[in-house]
Amino acid sequence: MKAATKSGAVPLTPQQLAAQETQQKYGKPERGWREQVYTVIFEAETRTGRAFDLLLIAAILISVTVVVLSSVASVAERYGTWLTALEWFFTILFTIEYFARLSCLQHPVRYAKSFFGIIDLLAIVPTYIGLLLPGAHVLIDVRILRLLRMFRILKLTSYVHEYTVLGRALLASRRKILIFLSFVMMVVFLLGTVMYVVEGPENGYSSIPTSIYWAISTMTTVGFGDITPRTDIGRTIASLMMLLGWGILAVPTGIISAEMTVQRSSKLVTTRTCPTCLKEGLDDDASFCKNCGVALPPLARD
Repeated sequence: MKAATKSGAVPLTPQQLAAQETQQKYGKPERGWREQVYTVIFEAETRTGRAFDLLLIAAILISVTVVVLSSVASVAERYGTWLTALEWFFTILFTIEYFARLSCLQHPVRYAKSFFGIIDLLAIVPTYIGLLLPGAHVLIDVRILRLLRMFRILKLTSYVHEYTVLGRALLASRRKILIFLSFVMMVVFLLGTVMYVVEGPENGYSSIPTSIYWAISTMTTVGFGDITPRTDIGRTIASLMMLLGWGILAVPTGIISAEMTVQRSSKLVTTRTCPTCLKEGLDDDASFCKNCGVALPPLARD
């Protein structure tokens, strides 16, 4: 068991925190089949919820593999029928899952408009577009449909809860990163202009935008080699930019890492609920409800 916080509450696991946020935002049914479906789909800390997540992750990975294989001409020619059948199988499976998610929520429209709701929709729409529009090749390239089907891989983000921590860290540090990127753009613009003056069109720096392009590829230590400085001054500036690029790469990493540390160390509340009075926020190690005093059932843990 994790160490208790100062208030005596045990911090929630990422799975429990995600379940709490889902319950607060989209609403959990109080009884009936909708509550049972909600428990299976959205509460990953339960045994059935974990089994559902693992099966769905496997389905996502296999379906993406099918899409990738269907783009290989030799494989598609030999196993095209099987690949098509598998594609429809996973499309129907994800369709059932999508409507099951909406049906067990008190606020299904909120979920449909959310990031994960849109990703779930993008995972099934392309196949139906190809069915409803036989002449879709005139209106939309088939490769676009294949690209949209690849959005299924993003469904994995709802099952790997560390993505949530990373997303919060990026959101919390967005101002610092924006300021940092604006500083980098100023440095690139200035040094690109200097190189235009130093090297000139005769050495490939035909314009300031071209010189800025060179500065970006040099600052990021990519160095495509299509444009290279020929003068000693230009090579000196290029060397300084390459060394500066190493330091620039470290700055956003430090910003995001520091913010992730803050996110992980921040105090989390518990979502344990009393089955009698429905009081929420009970400690994970509590034996009795602090509201009505009824003995609590053991906390189910994986």
